[in-house]
Amino acid sequence: MADTLKFEDRVVVVTGAGAGLGRSHALEFARRGAKVVVNDLGGSTHGEGKGSEAADKVVAEITAMGGQAVANYDSVEDGDAIIQTAIDNFDRVDVVVNNAGILRDTSFAKMTDQDWDLIYRVHVLGAYKVSKAAWPYMQEQEYGRIINTSSAAGIYGNFGQANYSTAKLGLFGLTQTLAIEGAKKNIKVNAIAPVAGSRMTETILPPEVVKALKPEFITPLVVKLCAEDNKESGGLYEVGAGWISKLQWERTQGAKFNPSEGFSAEDVADNWDQICDFTDAEKPKTANDSFVPVFTNLGIKIPGM
Repeated sequence: MADTLKFEDRVVVVTGAGAGLGRSHALEFARRGAKVVVNDLGGSTHGEGKGSEAADKVVAEITAMGGQAVANYDSVEDGDAIIQTAIDNFDRVDVVVNNAGILRDTSFAKMTDQDWDLIYRVHVLGAYKVSKAAWPYMQEQEYGRIINTSSAAGIYGNFGQANYSTAKLGLFGLTQTLAIEGAKKNIKVNAIAPVAGSRMTETILPPEVVKALKPEFITPLVVKLCAEDNKESGGLYEVGAGWISKLQWERTQGAKFNPSEGFSAEDVADNWDQICDFTDAEKPKTANDSFVPVFTNLGIKIPGM
């Protein structure tokens, strides 16, 4: 099948692109005609050290196949410098894939402030800084695509990853808000929760599983969500080993109490089964959907809601 999703004249920035998922994304975008900024600090999976070899190697792979790419070795905390590399070399930025990540896994009881802060700085602050630097260019050209990399740990929680899971679900909150704010300027923002073999997962999964979970099985979804004709925005997708699924929030019908008469914790306890019953569950999509049942219970009609 011929490629129909092309990226000629598009400039793509991929963070953490020296290996694993980032490398896979960078190579595929380049193969489809994009000019690529290959960002990688070159440090360890725990956030220690730095170097240029990882990014340079991927750039060499891209140029060897006839593509265009430049390396950037800045930390994602220096997002301005990463985006400036795109502007200096290619005069624009169309796609940002916030992929860079590290792990500092430990139980909450043993977690240090450094473990917490470093994960926040790489995953949340880093995605913010890179996206924030690209945002005005995307607004001006009325075109942009941003992918944030979430995780099953953020969606469901995971032992020993309080720092990581907090950051990863926080990235979905960022995704949803940027999707709203970018809508009028044709900026589409989505989040993926990949299961893939990488330097990070090889420390927690058996070798044969890591080998089967190829990063190349994640990249097709990223390419689709970054395509010019993509209309999806604000979504969260689980993806791995050839399986892709979109998630959505669900809310029970709940129980209603009379605010004017008051109610007690015992009343809540007596209605607990109803509060937690997902039969005929609703599927809220916006922040306004949170206000509707509240105002309805107060007998207040809000125009447009």
